[in-house]
Amino acid sequence: MDHYVNQYVVVAIFIVLGILLPVAALTAGRLLRPHKPTDPKQTTYESGNEPVGEGQVRFNIRYYIFALMFVIFDVETVFLYPWAVAYNKLGLFVLVEMLIFAGMLLIGLLYAWKKKVLQWNSV
Repeated sequence: MDHYVNQYVVVAIFIVLGILLPVAALTAGRLLRPHKPTDPKQTTYESGNEPVGEGQVRFNIRYYIFALMFVIFDVETVFLYPWAVAYNKLGLFVLVEMLIFAGMLLIGLLYAWKKKVLQWNSV
């Protein structure tokens, strides 16, 4: 019984520290930093130039779709690396699983290709 209670105590300590340390660091930073607001400090800063145009610029949704596609396939490639390193030790079952995994990636890529997500049209 004591063993289980000790595990909960450790978890409780980590939760308290996880909340307390960031709060203490942010509070110390707020107390120690210089705070002298002036009008030039409160203005928008664009590489030393006066801001031009609106602050809200609309971007084409294709930027976000490309970024999302990149992240998806980049993360999936990271999953392939440990498999390739330990390929000789894993056996036929894991080879079949990886082929299924790569097939699912290929299906996703073909779907994106069919929906013309990967075509870049400058608008």
